[in-house]
Amino acid sequence: MNNPVSDIILKVENVVKHFKDVKAVDGVSLEVARGEFVALLGPNGAGKTTMVEMIEGLQQPNEGNITIDNKHWKHNQKELQQMIGISLQETHFFDKIKVRETLDVFSSFYNLPKSRVDEVLKIADLTAKEKAFVENLSGGQRQKLALGIAMLHDARLLLLDEPTTGLDPSARREIWNILLSLKKSQQTSMILTTHYMEEAEFLCDRIIIMDKGKILAQGTLDQLLDQHGCFEIIEFSTNEFSENIDFLKNHNFSKYNWDSAINSGKLLVFSIVEDLPKFMKVLADNHLTLRTLECRKMTLDDLFVEMTGRRLEE
Repeated sequence: MNNPVSDIILKVENVVKHFKDVKAVDGVSLEVARGEFVALLGPNGAGKTTMVEMIEGLQQPNEGNITIDNKHWKHNQKELQQMIGISLQETHFFDKIKVRETLDVFSSFYNLPKSRVDEVLKIADLTAKEKAFVENLSGGQRQKLALGIAMLHDARLLLLDEPTTGLDPSARREIWNILLSLKKSQQTSMILTTHYMEEAEFLCDRIIIMDKGKILAQGTLDQLLDQHGCFEIIEFSTNEFSENIDFLKNHNFSKYNWDSAINSGKLLVFSIVEDLPKFMKVLADNHLTLRTLECRKMTLDDLFVEMTGRRLEE
């Protein structure tokens, strides 16, 4: 990204963090602009949690620099704590107090007026639950409360660590809607770690892919697909497939490794419209019967597999 310095809320420069002989983060540099939503993706052990903890000020890098609004944690801890909001995958509350009382407690840390609690209850879609005890909330409602706490003080930078993990699709979509409304109405920036590719695609302006402590790629979804081969995909299986792995090699459907593509039943093509009729003719000419067929555009999940050789959840 080439943004003016004044437009950058977070700057990470050549950061290294190691634990004994393990480099959890190995020379990472990134920037987040004001108002930008960024997804930080990677499998377990990629280094993303360590990276986020350093941004939060919970850990110090062994090498490199991290600044938030041009300020370092070392000399500006109190001020930076006022700038960031954090929501974790699992947040522990006092179960025997009510939703509004929970928000009142946290708002008192920032000397916020009661009107701000009313606003956050509305934004987090918890007004109907303000008198409910926390112990009676569903998983989705507890995550809404955690998000509401993170938003209370108009944080300039939100750090959300897998906020929808374990939620059902309906609850997950409700969290997405809250974040989208926040994105439209405020100049808040966000870093989101997630294992859900569709979440990153739906919510975020830009995507950063980490693996083994390094950044493999970063950019918008379109930029990543363009940089690494924006293909469409034909996935298939046939009843006779295992005995006929060579029949497609003479047909120019994919520039990728043929043995891998054919054995997996996946062809990366430039155009489904152009290549699917040719593909169907090849099957007919070889007297093969389709068992399954799926045609689709390449997704972020497909791209991640192409780059790392494994799926995000592995």
